[in-house]
Amino acid sequence: MPNSQSKSENLKNRVLIAVGGGIAAYKVCEVVSTLFKAGVEIRVILTRSAQEFITPLTLATLSRHSAYTDDDFWQPTHSRPLHIELGEWADVFVIAPLTANTLAKLAYGMADNLLTNTVLASTCPILLAPAMNTDMWEQLAVQRNWHQLLTDSRYHGMSTASGLLACDRVGAGRMAEPREIVTHIQSLLHTGGKRDLAGKRVLISAGGTREYLDPVRFIGNPSTGKMGLALAQAALHRGASVTLVHGPANWDVPLGVQVISVISADQMQQVMLEYLPNADVIVMSAAVADVKPRDYSTEKLPKRSLPQALPLEPVPDIVAQLAQLKQPHQRLIGFAAQTGDIVIPALEKLQNKKLDVIVANPIDRPDSGFGSDNNQAIFLDWQGHKVEIAPCTKLQMAHHLFDFVIT
Repeated sequence: MPNSQSKSENLKNRVLIAVGGGIAAYKVCEVVSTLFKAGVEIRVILTRSAQEFITPLTLATLSRHSAYTDDDFWQPTHSRPLHIELGEWADVFVIAPLTANTLAKLAYGMADNLLTNTVLASTCPILLAPAMNTDMWEQLAVQRNWHQLLTDSRYHGMSTASGLLACDRVGAGRMAEPREIVTHIQSLLHTGGKRDLAGKRVLISAGGTREYLDPVRFIGNPSTGKMGLALAQAALHRGASVTLVHGPANWDVPLGVQVISVISADQMQQVMLEYLPNADVIVMSAAVADVKPRDYSTEKLPKRSLPQALPLEPVPDIVAQLAQLKQPHQRLIGFAAQTGDIVIPALEKLQNKKLDVIVANPIDRPDSGFGSDNNQAIFLDWQGHKVEIAPCTKLQMAHHLFDFVIT
């Protein structure tokens, strides 16, 4: 690992999306539109049944490129076979919605249409987003095909959500939401599909804590937990089993992540210490309060009864406790949110608290830090390695951090 370098984004960005026949096909429009706005080059394939739900013209308009169907597959209008061209072109291949029919074909290596032929002609990672009726999804044959397919390292499966389905059934089988699909695609573009955290258990803290004076007043900070959420998503997409312990937050729980909600530093301390022994990588990205009111009132204090000077006491130093208890095989990563010079305070925290890695994170720069979708940082470790990460999305920052830790 180099002592100092500046990391910049140099990601491949060619995504092939195959749309299966199901009502969830409408969600793919948002996926295509979001990716295009992010600068991703997109090609789309529609099966014959998919065209009963959405038209090639719609997806061609959103992707700014012709959408392909089986009619194109059988026409000798290309210099090379279309499925070969598309398979070699793609950096990531997405199938959404994945129907029971296409799933069965993929599980047995069949190739009877443009989609399945292109799968066999490609070598890139394939992201699968299944969608079907609950009874169909839970059939033994469907589950057998699903698990058989996922034994192939090329395939990355997304969990189905539970809820009200188009058939009025309430249960499992809903396709993942577009934002989750887009996030997983972005992860695959960064990693190339590698699962370097497979078999690892990653424990992450996120968000701010609240230390209450009474039922409505508290000491807190503006942390939203977005960085911790991105870390959880990145770790999950790299194959880890992820537990996310977060303070009050306003985002949806990512499918496949064990999520534990807390409010105060004391509650976060209890959960982190409970889950520490089974973790391989611990990332303490939460913005934990430093102090709390010494006294707590179970009833709202009248304004006239508020103290002129608020007596305070320290809260537990969670990351220091984790460092004392961690085992040699465990890696502990801390965050240092700073203004001004971010390196010197981060080095002091790294050394004083005996962390393996620390993320020096500026919070006084535009579009960075608390509440932002983007971030920038300097990574420092115990061996003196240093990597500077230029401004990027928090998901990209999370992947850069795991790249640094795993190397």
